[in-house]
Amino acid sequence: MTQTRIPCLLMRGGTSKGAYFLADDLPPEGALRDRVLLAAMGSPDARQIDGIGGADPLTSKVAIIRPSRREDADVDYLFAQVVVGEARVDYGQNCGNILAGVGPFAIERGMVTATGALTPVRIFMENTGQLALAQVPTAEGQVQYTGETRIDGVPGTAAPLVVSFEDVAGSSCGALLPTGNSRDLIDGVQVTCIDNGMPVVIVRAADLGLTGHERPEVLEGDSGLRSRLESIRLQAGPRMNLGDVRQRNVPKLCLVSAPRQGGAINTRSFIPHRCHAAIGVFGAVSVATACLVEGSVAQGLAQVAAADDQRLSVEHPSGEFTVQISHQDGAIGRCGLVRTARLLFDGHVCVGQRIGSAADKP
Repeated sequence: MTQTRIPCLLMRGGTSKGAYFLADDLPPEGALRDRVLLAAMGSPDARQIDGIGGADPLTSKVAIIRPSRREDADVDYLFAQVVVGEARVDYGQNCGNILAGVGPFAIERGMVTATGALTPVRIFMENTGQLALAQVPTAEGQVQYTGETRIDGVPGTAAPLVVSFEDVAGSSCGALLPTGNSRDLIDGVQVTCIDNGMPVVIVRAADLGLTGHERPEVLEGDSGLRSRLESIRLQAGPRMNLGDVRQRNVPKLCLVSAPRQGGAINTRSFIPHRCHAAIGVFGAVSVATACLVEGSVAQGLAQVAAADDQRLSVEHPSGEFTVQISHQDGAIGRCGLVRTARLLFDGHVCVGQRIGSAADKP
């Protein structure tokens, strides 16, 4: 039977990998589009053996991109998390790692023209209604992928790609501290609920009888810990204006402890049920922000300075993630970070005709 071929770029963005599509190459928003994405990535099979997903939340991601109608943006970016092992696509969050590939994609697809050594790409993030600015390295009219920048969680080096954000506080929950408190008590555990681009519930590892430096596989294999964290997460969801989060990937859970490698804070992040080998972009931004919030559970653990503009190194199992935050008079301002991206494959992803026969443009 003939399959439906859909143009697609497979790209690494930061420490994630995903399928990047032009919106017009997919069906409109709705059940058919979700079925096409599930088929393309191979869900609900836990191995994603019949798709291009990698059987891991970090490699089962999709970017849907269209030219923007907004005057302040070049492209609109919708992130979709294709759930591994479930027939479900979640649009309820951003992904800052996949975001790192949006600028290069826009240039590769001719949506933005390369201009000089750096090409700015203004990106409207549809999931949360926020703007990002990506400074994409370009040379001779093409995206430059090779370079000497190393980010932990990715082998080798690549060209640096700087992404900055304005006003991402409360992008999903309506406020930086959506409960109105710097600390809340859930199941007898002190937590900080925060949203600076990603809703995160932060818990001191020591309050759960942990050091916070355990390997991810050890934490993920502790069924008692996972049950306890999920109980906290489910109760935090409504308090953070996210409603019932049983079928959602947010909020994330993050265990924090004192740094050991000269950073600001050490982390073990859950996304939301598997322990991340690193930490997500917006998750790192939210955790770094908590280090500057008076009264948060990170205070007393975090190593921070008194400067208005700070670079905070967030330690994670495979290294560190540096976040730059403007912090003036107690208010959180612009956030920035350095990522890398690489084009892995340019072609078509094929889905079964009976699933995606309407994947052609209507």
